[in-house]
Amino acid sequence: MCRNIRVLHHFEPPTTPEEIHAAALQYIRKVSGLTKPAKADSAEIAHAVETVARATTRLLERLPERGAARTREGERERAKARWMSREARIVRGAPPAEASAAKSSSAAKSTPAAKSASAAKSASAAKSSSAAKSAPAAKSASAAKSAKRTRSTREQTAR
Repeated sequence: MCRNIRVLHHFEPPTTPEEIHAAALQYIRKVSGLTKPAKADSAEIAHAVETVARATTRLLERLPERGAARTREGERERAKARWMSREARIVRGAPPAEASAAKSSSAAKSTPAAKSASAAKSASAAKSSSAAKSAPAAKSASAAKSAKRTRSTREQTAR
């Protein structure tokens, strides 16, 4: 769901009707995909918001209270701590998965054993491509297999 939907249950001081209405409006906007509904739809949106707000109020009244009551200040502190942790990871420059994979593969290629393995792969690829060029029948057979696989995949998808 949306990251901005907040917990409303078991707060001290209690959750206000305005907070419940704002959460219901946010939920309806998210579900409908409309931030500014057309005038023709505004009555339906308003009805949906009121219905969700009433259901939320009823739910919050009926849920049992467990543990210590939350405070808005405590929730702000927790959010700030999460952001500080996230910011530290960003500032440290933790590379994305693709960049780290590229770095590790380029580092591996710099070793002498990796260079010879890379050269062997290149030579093998060159041999196979020259063999494929000399055998047009093999090329057409390969193309036929590929086309058959594509048709098979389309048929499975259509089912």
